[in-house]
Amino acid sequence: MTGSVDGTLDLAYLRAHPHIVPMMVRHQRIRATPLPGGDSSVAELFTLDGGEMLFAKSREEAPAGFFAAEAAGLAWIAQAAVIPTPEVIAVGDELLLLEWLPRGEATPDAAERFGADLAGLHLAGADRFGAPWSGFIGRLTMDNFGVPSGRWAEFFAVRRIEPYLRAARDAGRMSAEDAAAVSAVLARLDSLGVPSEPPARLHGDLWSGNVHWAADGKVYLVDPAAYGGHRETDLAMLALFGVPYLERILASYQEVAPLGSGWRERVGLHQLFPVLVHAVMFGGSYGAQAGQLARRYL
Repeated sequence: MTGSVDGTLDLAYLRAHPHIVPMMVRHQRIRATPLPGGDSSVAELFTLDGGEMLFAKSREEAPAGFFAAEAAGLAWIAQAAVIPTPEVIAVGDELLLLEWLPRGEATPDAAERFGADLAGLHLAGADRFGAPWSGFIGRLTMDNFGVPSGRWAEFFAVRRIEPYLRAARDAGRMSAEDAAAVSAVLARLDSLGVPSEPPARLHGDLWSGNVHWAADGKVYLVDPAAYGGHRETDLAMLALFGVPYLERILASYQEVAPLGSGWRERVGLHQLFPVLVHAVMFGGSYGAQAGQLARRYL
């Protein structure tokens, strides 16, 4: 089985026949080089006959829709036409093939462009809080379906905090006292000054590792858990583990889409979501960190 008239395996053939990729790897028609990282899937660099390189993510017995959700998120972000994402070459039940983007260096100019582009992405909006596809964040399922009221506070509490709060508490990864503090914050979300805004188009898992500083000088968004949410949530996650030139990113963002009064004081509130996800996945001190964040708002 070949991919072109001269017998070479090319991108067009892989786009049309993603199911053949594992066989081609086994028979060394595609050279696979392991890459570091990847909590929820195996990352590899694929090299085709003609020297083309692709980024491959795979997971045996992946949950239904696992890679389809990522592909849908990338397409949704790209649809806004304001911030680049890697091209999806092929998606299957256990595999996602993406354009290979060689890594570059973070620069102040790229950071400023990224801040403006991120604001543009958020302003592109969404038709609801949530998304029309079932989601994942890391290896965990993420319920993207909306809430009857259509209100952000209810969506954030019911779809983003409570599932991971329950899972962390039930697995013994956070104390009853810390869990109670988070629950108490949810009961008073409406009084914490979060501006009422239309749903923003979010990346959804915007920690520094998913901000790709590419060799072409651009910043690409990768590995999304995309949905319609409050834009402060993306920005809070961006600050959680540190990203180069954060203040330049935020200043450029503010020039395009100014944030509501007091947004810096609400960063910890929005960080409850990713911290609880980390508590479920990794345990350690994340459960206690969620409790500490919650107590700021009691």
